[in-house]
Amino acid sequence: MKRLSFSNVMLWAGLAFIYLPMVILVIYSFNGSRLVTVWGGWSVKWYVGLLDNTQLMSAVARSLEIALYTAISAVILGTLAAFVLTRITHFKGRTLFGGLVTAPLVMPEVITGLSLLLLFVLMAQLFGWPAQRGLSTIWIAHTTFCSAYVAVVVSSRLRELDMSIEEAAMDLGARPWKVFFLITVPMIAPSLAAGAMMSFALSLDDLVLASFVSGPGSTTLPMEIFSAVRLGVKPEINAVASLILLAVSFATFLAWFFSQRAEEKRKKALQQAMDETTGKATSLQAEKA
Repeated sequence: MKRLSFSNVMLWAGLAFIYLPMVILVIYSFNGSRLVTVWGGWSVKWYVGLLDNTQLMSAVARSLEIALYTAISAVILGTLAAFVLTRITHFKGRTLFGGLVTAPLVMPEVITGLSLLLLFVLMAQLFGWPAQRGLSTIWIAHTTFCSAYVAVVVSSRLRELDMSIEEAAMDLGARPWKVFFLITVPMIAPSLAAGAMMSFALSLDDLVLASFVSGPGSTTLPMEIFSAVRLGVKPEINAVASLILLAVSFATFLAWFFSQRAEEKRKKALQQAMDETTGKATSLQAEKA
């Protein structure tokens, strides 16, 4: 019998530590009892009851809307910042600009949220906007926070690109904006997708920033769950969390499936090109002989 090594034991222990609570959460979402600590048999009534819980479902829809807008705006701003940091190497204040871009990564969210709150209050006093804090202020706060992550991911990809392709396109007469959209963007598309998914997840999960910059009628899902958990875990929360886990797992599976198909197509195309090259070399040798 093959003995388990220390690395395998630690691997399985780590996986159990991460995923076992999620499995327990999904199981208890089918608990028929209203008390979380008491098992009352299998039931799906909490999933059905979500349709009548307008407050919780409104928070879910609100969080998804903010996360979608945040992902789009963070990718745009983060990509522009990454392009400036990697392609414009010499300009005054470059070090300061790089520090400002990456500052949200190391700054505590409490400080960031308090700073944004004071900013919005001052803007409301000076310009009359925002009249009240809500979805727009949460979106701005999340975009400020997530753009730093996108900038780091995209800049690492831009540094690995071969600039000779872009230079060749510009030598052939292509304008810089056309080179960027037709050559650079397709080559950094995986990093853009990764930044968008990261921003979506961070926005959907954020509690601290949203607590500072939210207002009446703009409660997000983390805020709703946090306020409800303080009074005790409700079965509806387990059901919502299980549905989110299902959606994330399904999206992850689709990303893996399409990436595998793309990799297989790339390998087939590479093998076909190698076969054609070998066939041509063989035919040339035969002709010479």
